[in-house]
Amino acid sequence: MADDMIGYEQLMQDALRSVVRAALQEAASPRGLPGKHHFYITFRTHAPGVTIPDHLKARYPDEMTIVLEHQFWDLEVYTDRFRVILKFSGQPQPITIPLQAITRFFDPSVKFGLQFEQHHNDEARMASGDDAGHPALRDTQTASEAQDTPAVGGDSSVVSLDAFRKK
Repeated sequence: MADDMIGYEQLMQDALRSVVRAALQEAASPRGLPGKHHFYITFRTHAPGVTIPDHLKARYPDEMTIVLEHQFWDLEVYTDRFRVILKFSGQPQPITIPLQAITRFFDPSVKFGLQFEQHHNDEARMASGDDAGHPALRDTQTASEAQDTPAVGGDSSVVSLDAFRKK
């Protein structure tokens, strides 16, 4: 097999991350999320650039899932991250999540989801500022699995993308 000198994997991952960013920008617009759209976003809590309260890092040492639906404020979307205020235990808390820290993105209203797999050296690259490492798209979870996912934390299964293709 020939070496990929163009870097198609990186190009694909950039494109997929831009889908997540564009959806977040839609939610950040003055009209907010249209229709019944809402997002389940799972991210690595200890990834470089993640800013969450210490008690949440302790409670969710690996991954945490947030839901952007009705109760979120001041969503700001940047090229490489987003910032939002959510309530945890009734207290509003600002959190910042780099797009590279996201492991799953799911909008159950339209059964659309992306799941990213982190490669071994990606966290080291992110920490050093080298943006060459991009997670690979794996599959997506079903709507029922996402709805079973709690607003914060939880596990999910992975199914084939074929489940969402029109026949």
